Parts: sequence; C-alpha cells; structure tokens
Amino acid sequence: MTADTTSKNSVLALYERCRRLPFGDRLFTTIVARRAPYFRSISPHIVSLTPGACEVLVKKARPVLNHIGTVHVIAIVNGLEMAMGVMAEASIPAGLRWIPKGMNVNYTAKAGTDIRCLARLDQSAWRPGEVDVDVVAQDADDEPVVKGTIRLWISEKPARSG
Repeated sequence: MTADTTSKNSVLALYERCRRLPFGDRLFTTIVARRAPYFRSISPHIVSLTPGACEVLVKKARPVLNHIGTVHVIAIVNGLEMAMGVMAEASIPAGLRWIPKGMNVNYTAKAGTDIRCLARLDQSAWRPGEVDVDVVAQDADDEPVVKGTIRLWISEKPARSG
C-alpha cells in the first residue's frame, strides 16, 4: 500500500479552521479534550499542529504539581500522549489507522516551569507495522525534562462492506 500523505484530513482541516477564529487554538484544544476527556486533567493547550508534528503546552499549576513543587511526570506524559495522538490523527494517511502499543520515557530533569510537549514523526514513516514516534518535553529554557518514544501499531483500515 502506498500511503497518501498529500490530502488534508479532517483533524488538520478543523485545526486550520479554528485557528482563523479568535482564541481558535483554545477552541480546538477544547474539542480534542471533549473527544478524549482524560486530557482535561492537565488543562492542555495545543500550541501548534502540522503534518508530522504537534506541540502541547502544560502550564505549571497546582493541579499538576507533585510534592516538591514541580510538574508531575505523569502530567507530562499525558501531555506527550496528547501531542502524539493529535499529531497522529492529523498526519495519518487515508486508509491507515493507529493504536498506541507502548511507551518508553526517561526523566532527564526537574520540570520547574511550564512544559512544552512535542511529538514528531516524519510523514514517510506512515506504513503498516510498528512505528516509533519521538516525544520530548521541554521546560521554558528548552531543556528536555522527559524524552522518549511512543510505539504505534499501524494497520490498514478494513474495507467497508455495503
């Protein structure tokens, strides 16, 4: 199967429509969080989305802090998972589907500021089988605080009958 990476999918088209509105990125984030309500627990903000990349901001705020006053790593991992999922939905070629298969992350520094969660995957990587998405969370000084990969299982969508 040859992956079609040229046509825009509905998620990316919705993002671009929302971005034209005042507070459109907040509107788009709210729409995403309604589809996956657990993400609301980190009060995310989808800052940017392009085919193959997504950035989600997790603000340093009381609900996501740990006992030492830094952003809890589980909140960061949720931000990374959200960035990966939105990137995947906005990037996957028609005819393919994805599901997360695993995650491997390393905590590299304390998260004492707002955190930028980034997911990236080259568009040429979309093919059936296992695909690793690179993820990194960075503090306000662009210092990585969490680095890792999220493994996806990519398969072809079943043919529709009818």
